[in-house]
Amino acid sequence: MSAFDPAHPVLDLGATSIDLTRQICDVESVSGNETLLADAIVASLADAAHLEIIRDGDTIVARTNLGRAERVVIAGHIDTVPLNENLPTRFETHEGEEYLWGRGTVDMKAGVAVQLKLAAELVDPAVDITWMWYDHEEVSNDLNGLTRLAANRPDLFEGDFAILGEPSNSDVEGGCNGNLRAEIRAYGLRAHSARGWVGENAIHKAAPILDILAGYEARQVEVDGLVYREGLNAVGISGGVAGNVIPDEVMVHVNYRFAPSRSGEEAVAHIHEVFGGDGIDIRIVDLAEGARPGLDAPLAQRFLKAVGGEAKPKYGWTDVARFSAMGVPAVNYGPGDPLKAHADDERVRLSQITACEDGLRAWLTSGS
Repeated sequence: MSAFDPAHPVLDLGATSIDLTRQICDVESVSGNETLLADAIVASLADAAHLEIIRDGDTIVARTNLGRAERVVIAGHIDTVPLNENLPTRFETHEGEEYLWGRGTVDMKAGVAVQLKLAAELVDPAVDITWMWYDHEEVSNDLNGLTRLAANRPDLFEGDFAILGEPSNSDVEGGCNGNLRAEIRAYGLRAHSARGWVGENAIHKAAPILDILAGYEARQVEVDGLVYREGLNAVGISGGVAGNVIPDEVMVHVNYRFAPSRSGEEAVAHIHEVFGGDGIDIRIVDLAEGARPGLDAPLAQRFLKAVGGEAKPKYGWTDVARFSAMGVPAVNYGPGDPLKAHADDERVRLSQITACEDGLRAWLTSGS
């Protein structure tokens, strides 16, 4: 095969899952710019006669229709967070382990590469499979490709079990925390900074909000045998008008990750309980329910047995919550250390890519 050109990508599905990961990662696909990679994925599957291909925007669905007794949905997103001088990818050795370094290697193009390779090669799996590769996962839920697909083709989500290829160190991570973002505002009165005593400084009123956050003790909650760690953190702060004006408004952007035993409504109530007070305005700007582990489903038990290891909780929000809400038990299973997701030194261990491929291949071909 000629040298890979990220500007005109032709994906080689006959390559190893490691090499395919590098190809996919080198095609820049920051959220909103997925079309080039989506086109390449569709083209790469053009000769896969065993798959029905459906495209919705930059989301691609490829499914078998073999009349099997059970259907599994396996999904992964093709977008990444913005770059920071971490493309093109490169191989490197760190503490004796071989890695592929670069944006998207962990979150989650290694998982996509494994899925894409297996989708092309598994012409006679033990279960019917619906593969999904979707856009806009790294941004707000209303832009998420699965949100759009669920509205346009809810029938494509039908299944007995679902797997999200989110990074999990090639271990099984059940369910996920819920995710809430809120804007906490305090108000004051503008004045000239030379005569600040006639105004009321809103930014100074952020101090109690920050004190609450600094002293907050997050819960650790056991749900169906897995312990989920919550988190409440400031992720941004803004305010101020000019260098000589007492500001009349400040906003602290707060992110709350809550255990799947707590509903979204309960999470909102908790935010009001923690921050509510005179002069404080609370606006919920994003809310996504969590998902219970989903490990009690028969297919989930067989999957866990086939790939080995001990199930762990998923602390971050993933689209397993979407499947869970649709009545499809779901888990996370993909190569990469979640702690390296979105990091400038994002890198995936090569052995985890092959381990994930081997685990999925063995389970999907044996059905047990």
